[in-house]
Amino acid sequence: MAEWSIEEAEKLYGVSRWGGGYFTIGENGNVHVTPVPADPSIRIDFKAVLDEIRDEGVQFPVVVRFHDVLRSQVANLNTIFRDTIAEAEYNGQYHGVYPVKVNQMREVVEEIVDAGEPFNYGLEAGSKAELITVLALNTNEESLTVLNGYKDEEFMKLALLGRKLGRRIVVVIEKYSELTLLVKTAKELGIEPIIGMRSKMTVKGRGKWESSGGERAKFGLTIAEILKAARYLREEGMEHCFKLLHFHIGSQLTDIRSVKEAMTEGARIYAELHKLGFPLDYVDVGGGLGIDYDGSASTNESSRNYNMQEYVADVVYGMKEVCDQEGVPHPNLVSESGRAITAHHSCVITEIVGEIRSDMAEVDTTPVDGEHVFVRNIRELCETFDTQTNMQEVFNDASQWKEQAMDAFKLRVLSLDELGKIETLYWRIMIRLRDYYSTADYVPEEIQGLDYSLSSQYLANFSVFQSAADTWAIDQLLPVVPVTRMNEKPDVNCSLVDITCDSDGKIDQFTVGREITDILPMHKLKKDEPYYVGLFLTGAYQDVMGDMHNLFGRLNEVHIYSYDDDPQDFYIEEVVKGSSVQDVLEIMQYNPRAMASDVKRMIDRQISSGNLNPREAVKWTDFYENCLSGYTYMKTRS
Repeated sequence: MAEWSIEEAEKLYGVSRWGGGYFTIGENGNVHVTPVPADPSIRIDFKAVLDEIRDEGVQFPVVVRFHDVLRSQVANLNTIFRDTIAEAEYNGQYHGVYPVKVNQMREVVEEIVDAGEPFNYGLEAGSKAELITVLALNTNEESLTVLNGYKDEEFMKLALLGRKLGRRIVVVIEKYSELTLLVKTAKELGIEPIIGMRSKMTVKGRGKWESSGGERAKFGLTIAEILKAARYLREEGMEHCFKLLHFHIGSQLTDIRSVKEAMTEGARIYAELHKLGFPLDYVDVGGGLGIDYDGSASTNESSRNYNMQEYVADVVYGMKEVCDQEGVPHPNLVSESGRAITAHHSCVITEIVGEIRSDMAEVDTTPVDGEHVFVRNIRELCETFDTQTNMQEVFNDASQWKEQAMDAFKLRVLSLDELGKIETLYWRIMIRLRDYYSTADYVPEEIQGLDYSLSSQYLANFSVFQSAADTWAIDQLLPVVPVTRMNEKPDVNCSLVDITCDSDGKIDQFTVGREITDILPMHKLKKDEPYYVGLFLTGAYQDVMGDMHNLFGRLNEVHIYSYDDDPQDFYIEEVVKGSSVQDVLEIMQYNPRAMASDVKRMIDRQISSGNLNPREAVKWTDFYENCLSGYTYMKTRS
């Protein structure tokens, strides 16, 4: 084996660059997890987690949640805001909220609420179902509950129920008609609301979601509408209910300049409203705090050119500067950072179950009498060219003969056996050309695609559509790395394909070094050793946005907590079973019990006709019923 170091593995896979202080490569080549970076004595070897998952009989693929990572991110955000506010001598406080749309899983939301309790960290809801959820979960009377999204009368009544329960429920007005509905409903019920208004910003974010801002933004009020709404509240004797100004310029903000620009505009709107006699208590800067998915710390769409500390500083100091200039009080600050809270805590672990390669199968190319001239020509080329040959000409000739051979086969000039020989010889030539150009200073454009053409496709036991929907839908980059063996040199260039019957079920964009490429170096599969690959930073959106393409359901989940007294520094707190075949069929309106009865009747008829004996029939009946109750993914050796 060629010499290989952990440092080289780090350069290749960039784990520490995107790991946020939580993930690194250990000296043994395994991914290691430090769930509480402030306490590096707790360090979890991911292989130990995989071993315990297998010992518990949990089938792969699995979602692994590190709940201490989730808690750490909640504490980090709140602590940085508190420290920055103190450092800046800012007179307001921070009242953050977690937007549950980012990950609505009960275990996730409950963990965030618990971790946020010392900070009075609240929740945000954007739909009626989410509002019903947060009413039950956010019981801290000192924290905020911010309500975004479009609202009907029932939504407004639910919000006012929260006010009746003594909760700080803020209804954010997204369009003017919502305000009149809220005022009417509040007066009918005799309950005073807390009202916020969302401003349409002229500033646009940078990245995939920049359309959240600007005049064509889906949500929010124009300046004229905000003024009209504020005056309407004054006419209705409810101007004192107007407590919060909200703005949001996009998710996953890539460039810190957009944060600075938004703070200047938002702070000016707040200051002017205050001067007009509307002394707001809160300014909600929305979401957008990004994650460095590709580890480049740049303005790439899957990165950001700032860290959490810099983001918070720009929010606090940006607001303070404008308020001091305008002579208005510093408002309490609210942010809705969901991606930054949840992304790191969750990952998908899948086993590679096979390899697909264009040049994998070969036929015997020994010369035979009477073979076609195309076969002889490409064989001669394969056997005679060397480093002194014009390699571009070799590529051109081989490609032309392969194309002509396919045309000849369609015209019944070539036999299938001869076509197989030509394909085998063609791929041998391409492999040698790739190897030659791997050390060349200049690679012709036509030959640059050989690495991809000759790369493997590793068949991964999962569904992209269920577990990594954004990689398919919006070309989101997720870190993909082998969980073990990174102390070995990876010698197979490959992309990932899933087990769905869909050609889009693949991942072929990776961060390699500091570049985005369509292939990722991985290790050769070993016959008697499972090879696990992790899709990391999947805690935001990926956990909840998947569909059931090919009826692949939710994954098994394993919840990990750190525990310093344990020899492995962790324990599995809970295993949440994923979807069974029966579960997904019922969602699609099938009746699994009736289906089992129908199959049993068909088996019984085969017994009557003598095609099955009773003992064999019972086994087939049990097998079908066991499959109904089983996992939707492939059963592997592990």
